[in-house]
Amino acid sequence: MTKLLTETHGAVSLIRVNDPATRNALTMEMIDGLCEALAREETRARAIVLAGRPEAFCAGANLGGPGGGISPGETDLGRSVERHLNPLVRKARDLAVPLICAVQGCAAGFGVSLALLGDLIVTGESAYFAVAFGKIGLVPDGGAPWLLTKAVGRARAMEMMLLGDKVTAPQALSWGLVNRVVADDRVEAEALAMAARLAGGSANALRLTRQAAWAACGSTLDEELALEITNQREAGLHPDFAEGVAAFLQKRPARFG
Repeated sequence: MTKLLTETHGAVSLIRVNDPATRNALTMEMIDGLCEALAREETRARAIVLAGRPEAFCAGANLGGPGGGISPGETDLGRSVERHLNPLVRKARDLAVPLICAVQGCAAGFGVSLALLGDLIVTGESAYFAVAFGKIGLVPDGGAPWLLTKAVGRARAMEMMLLGDKVTAPQALSWGLVNRVVADDRVEAEALAMAARLAGGSANALRLTRQAAWAACGSTLDEELALEITNQREAGLHPDFAEGVAAFLQKRPARFG
């Protein structure tokens, strides 16, 4: 699918949404294809970067273009969410490798959810986020209410969802919505550099760490402590732990398998 491109950068895979005519608005077919691409690349790479184009990371769901599959008053959008959007959200959450989102230009509607699924989020200085579902008579989906509330708190999440105003990259950084704001032409380079750092780490430890972090968003402290017992037991028996300790004692970089 030419609207979804994959590049290999050493141990890092970059998946690019590539439909400039629609500002990277996603059809249901593209959403399914993205889910498949993540599943494929997590078996090949040690980290994944998800990117769009300079003008847009993702403008949300394709409402009117060919293949959009959305007809107001006719399409069962609940079924579309259940069969297409939700599986992609769950796939991104459950990846075996870290996911970094490189956001340039517009991230709107479902595009905001897509960006927030990144374990790390890098944005360009002119990027912005807009959750304007109410302006077209719909409600936020793709986990947006949960993701936003966890990231910026209820009051700011409500502001983004009810008013639908643009949140600029500097504002998103100050709210804790993203990790880095860099020059527009440095977004992908920064994301790839971060991914390369992660790719050099213990794949097992990173997998367990992101699993624990996602679980913590919806668990009690006692549930999190119980998960830490399981994860630390697994990590302690893994060869990466022995290599990490040996490298520390020998004052050299670890060479994880």
